[in-house]
Amino acid sequence: MFIPESLLQKEKDHVEGFAPEVAWVTHGGLSPLAERLCVRPTSETLFCDFYSKEVTSYRDLPKLYNQWCSVVRWEKETRPFLRSREFLWQEGHTAHATAEEAKERTELMLNVYARFCEEELAIPVIKGKKTEKERFAGAEATYTIEALMHDGKALQSGTSHNFGDGFAKAFGIQYTDKNNQLQYVHQTSWGITTRLIGAIIMVHGDNSGLKLPPRIAPVQCMIIPIRQKAEGVLEKASEIKDALAAAGVRVKVDETDKSPGWKFSEQEMRGIPVRVEIGPKDIENGICVVVRRDTGEKLEVSIDSLSEKIPALLEQIQKNMFETALAHREAHTYEARSYEEFCDTIQNKPGFVRAMWCGERDCEDKVKEDLSATARCMPFDNNEPIDDKCVCCGKPAKHLVIWGKAY
Repeated sequence: MFIPESLLQKEKDHVEGFAPEVAWVTHGGLSPLAERLCVRPTSETLFCDFYSKEVTSYRDLPKLYNQWCSVVRWEKETRPFLRSREFLWQEGHTAHATAEEAKERTELMLNVYARFCEEELAIPVIKGKKTEKERFAGAEATYTIEALMHDGKALQSGTSHNFGDGFAKAFGIQYTDKNNQLQYVHQTSWGITTRLIGAIIMVHGDNSGLKLPPRIAPVQCMIIPIRQKAEGVLEKASEIKDALAAAGVRVKVDETDKSPGWKFSEQEMRGIPVRVEIGPKDIENGICVVVRRDTGEKLEVSIDSLSEKIPALLEQIQKNMFETALAHREAHTYEARSYEEFCDTIQNKPGFVRAMWCGERDCEDKVKEDLSATARCMPFDNNEPIDDKCVCCGKPAKHLVIWGKAY
């Protein structure tokens, strides 16, 4: 948790990049410390110090580590889930013998994160490379996945960094290769955070509360007994629960003494994907009402077929939530070919803006100063030039960039 200042100072770009966000410990009790300690903002320096003692031969490589820990960034303005001074994250750190292996690992993890967001969280993302201004301090290249929230703001949802051998040279991490020659390792790091919880809320939620994608919902189906004190109602609800659980559904029965209307609202607020309403008349008729959280649609389903229908419905909901979010992103993605058009779009049409860039830092700084917007990434896909001039200065363009305001 505490990193000596001398260790943090070993990689110049890294310490400069994190300096505004670092919290410092200067006293132990009432006594001043001989050396300041920073409260861990990230763990590269710790792993580098470890590797410098652990790696001696090509036989020691690769080193592949993953950890869950909390870190501290001294944010001036905090937002729940999105920007807090202490947050939990998953961070991976690797060391490789070659640059090719490090690049492969960086790309692999970016794709793992993208698949997780799209297939599990139902959040569409744009994969791309960060500009030099936006990349991780000390990295050779930073890859990112960018998601669009419901209010049109961007959210950096995961990053993967290729450090090359820069950290290795700063920390003296060398190994003897097969030819008995000393070489520097090539490193990567990558991470996602509790920020993704905020993304789930802001991409899918509505005024009634959460909408949880079925694949990550702790409870996928809630059974709500109607007139639960009537004979046989709770028994039938329990029977349905057992059948659904046997079919692989995460299911519960709400047996509380609250009114059915209260229970309906509570399950909507909690984002449970499906609720099943079952009462005496339903049991008598052999049917029940199934309600989808994503669309609010009510379906009459045979009680005997629930164990087949509910799993299929959950997959349908998962797919629909992704497609709805994707349609929202596409409807709020614009193109701009002049600075006037660019400024008008950023200011009046919340969302992503596709525009060309000359590659110069001055233009990037101007956009941020004028519009409080940033270059989110240079996308890997759908990156054909839309113009031959930079949207900011008019000079020859080098990259298509996704621009936007961000959390």
